[in-house]
Amino acid sequence: MSVIGLLAFTNLNSVKAQDVNTDTAAQTEVTEDSAAAVAEEAVAEPVAAATDEEVESKSFHEVLKEKYIQGGAGWMTPVLLCLILGMALVIERIIYLNMSTTNVDALLNGIEDNVKKGDYNAAKELCRNTRGPVASIFYQGLDRVNEGLENVEKAVTSYGGVQMARLEANLTWIALFIALAPSFGFLGTVIGMVQAFDDIEKAGDISPTVVAGGMKVALLTTVFGLIVAIILQIFYNYLLTKIENLVSQMEDGSITFMDILIKNRK
Repeated sequence: MSVIGLLAFTNLNSVKAQDVNTDTAAQTEVTEDSAAAVAEEAVAEPVAAATDEEVESKSFHEVLKEKYIQGGAGWMTPVLLCLILGMALVIERIIYLNMSTTNVDALLNGIEDNVKKGDYNAAKELCRNTRGPVASIFYQGLDRVNEGLENVEKAVTSYGGVQMARLEANLTWIALFIALAPSFGFLGTVIGMVQAFDDIEKAGDISPTVVAGGMKVALLTTVFGLIVAIILQIFYNYLLTKIENLVSQMEDGSITFMDILIKNRK
């Protein structure tokens, strides 16, 4: 009996030891799995962060270049040319109009002082040395003082029309580029949509990927065309406002100029 009891006790201890070893191994496996999962998450987070940083680190020019390529160089290039040529004309007009701005009151005061003295040559010299269309108009009037006030008025009116035409030069080309930019964009969009439907026909199925990709590329030309038109339109309206102010100065100055000649006529 003692021998049987000893053997039973030994077997019981062996079973308990095996159970303990099994539990320890299971816990070890769980710990290793958890550590592996944490390591994977730790590796995934920097990768995701790096991806986000790469997206955020793209400069504005890189994004524009990417969208330009996606829209297709064949249709984006005409839109870009409209922007370049339109802005070149806008800059030229801004410089010309700024150079045409004159202090009309100071010029009229100088002319009046010389006319009161009877020194019309000094008045003409003052107009010759003053830049701007207003001074040119006054010079043409002073150059015909000896022909009578009626001829002076005709000269001022006629040369005022010439100067107004010079102020409005190249505006028609800017307006043309404002109209062409979205037109090229819409044309590129229509052709892109046709190509998208061709891709659908070839695939034999309306796949969202095919449709969305084709539509995105097609609509990019319209977006860029509208942006170019908006930019040029803003500058175009600014130029019109500038020209209206100069024309108003020319008209008011011409009236005052004629009054000065009438008051001091020979």
